[in-house]
Amino acid sequence: MEFHLVEEEPARGGARLEALAPEPLLTRDYETRPALVYERLRERHGPVAPVDLLGVPAWLVLGYRESLQVLHDDAGWPKGLENWRARSEGRVPADWPLAPSLEVNHVLIQGGSGHRRLRSAWDGALRPFQDPRQPQAKRLKAAVTTYADELITLLGQGGGTGLADLSAQFSRPLPLMAASHLLGFPGSQGDDALMDMWRVLDAGPDAEPALARLLRTLTELAAAKREQRGDDFPSLLLAADPDLSVDELARELFMLLGMTSDHVGILISNTVVEVISGEREGGVRAVLSAGMIRETMNRVVMRKPPLVNFVPRFAAADTRLGNYTIHAGDPVWVSSAAAHADPVFAGQTAPGSSTISSRAHLSWGAGPRQCPARELASTIAAAGVSRVFERFAHLELALPVDQLPWRSSPFMRGLRSLPVRYELAEQAPPRYVPAAVTPEAAAPEADVPDQATRRRSSLWRYLTGLIRPGG
Repeated sequence: MEFHLVEEEPARGGARLEALAPEPLLTRDYETRPALVYERLRERHGPVAPVDLLGVPAWLVLGYRESLQVLHDDAGWPKGLENWRARSEGRVPADWPLAPSLEVNHVLIQGGSGHRRLRSAWDGALRPFQDPRQPQAKRLKAAVTTYADELITLLGQGGGTGLADLSAQFSRPLPLMAASHLLGFPGSQGDDALMDMWRVLDAGPDAEPALARLLRTLTELAAAKREQRGDDFPSLLLAADPDLSVDELARELFMLLGMTSDHVGILISNTVVEVISGEREGGVRAVLSAGMIRETMNRVVMRKPPLVNFVPRFAAADTRLGNYTIHAGDPVWVSSAAAHADPVFAGQTAPGSSTISSRAHLSWGAGPRQCPARELASTIAAAGVSRVFERFAHLELALPVDQLPWRSSPFMRGLRSLPVRYELAEQAPPRYVPAAVTPEAAAPEADVPDQATRRRSSLWRYLTGLIRPGG
């Protein structure tokens, strides 16, 4: 696709963001057809466009090259709300809907030296979970497989064949359960926190009290981990940075829980859709080796990245980007979804093209601020997708792929539901147990609650209520 700028565009390229009267981004069109919104903005403005985010003006980066330019230059385009000129001048409304999600000052949001300290701690704490040779990584994969089996078995209580919402009954709860394992919640104690995380992510009327409860729960967990360490993420984060306060640790746990749950859940659903909508005679199981699943996920996130817009960065100085001058202190939101649709990128990743690798996508960011948990998230998603196609003998969409319902937020885009018709395999294959982990040690009681405990948990009661007897 070629784009043509209107003639007056270069002349106003130095105009202040506030003077451009940007059009709202989060419209009904954006909810249902975001690709058309990006295309329209690109045709009018080029690779960088002024937009209105719920009453606050911002720059949206649509171009792939321009996105890389911003993401790789942490000094020129720093994070940190203290760099936002309009906010410092009191021009951001106190009740701006996006403020709560941007003001929890964790590693994803912070700029400056505070971020470098936290990022170093994150890298150290995550390393044992992201290195497949380490026992923590092996136990995590075994636990995720067990959780997946529990969810599929619960879903199957409605019958060996039937109709299910694979998003609500599998893709969304699985990464939350994995995050509970990582956080070291004892038994099913974290289930109420997981339910509150859902409420926060869905941004419904009960999101504010849910956020308050969740932060309180995570603060209590952080305090407990400071007193008694374990072999879990908060304990390893404290080992990497012993000076973390309880409040700081709680904010980092919130970030891990939120990003892992929504991002991974969307990735699982989108990958399942990609596989079953493209299935041909002979089935998919012959090609669903671990490597093929990872490659499929890479291709899925090029076309449908879960994280469509990154948290904002800010121009450190007046800088030309695209057809505009971005003034110091202006907020800049890099859109991975728009960048992936940029002809510069999309044209080089068409089928049969080898110019750009499928791993050149921006779903996990790029540069020094690239997501520290990308390998962790990919491992959880791949394990979940693998178990789906091992446990179901047949799986098909209950709606045409172009009629699946989507939900969009300023940051994420995923399926609202994933209705499928299924047939369970007659006998479940043995669950995954790594060679270096004995079955007894693969999923200890503290990591995978027994069924009596599960049945008493709020999460399990919710999931049980979704079962449709007889499909």
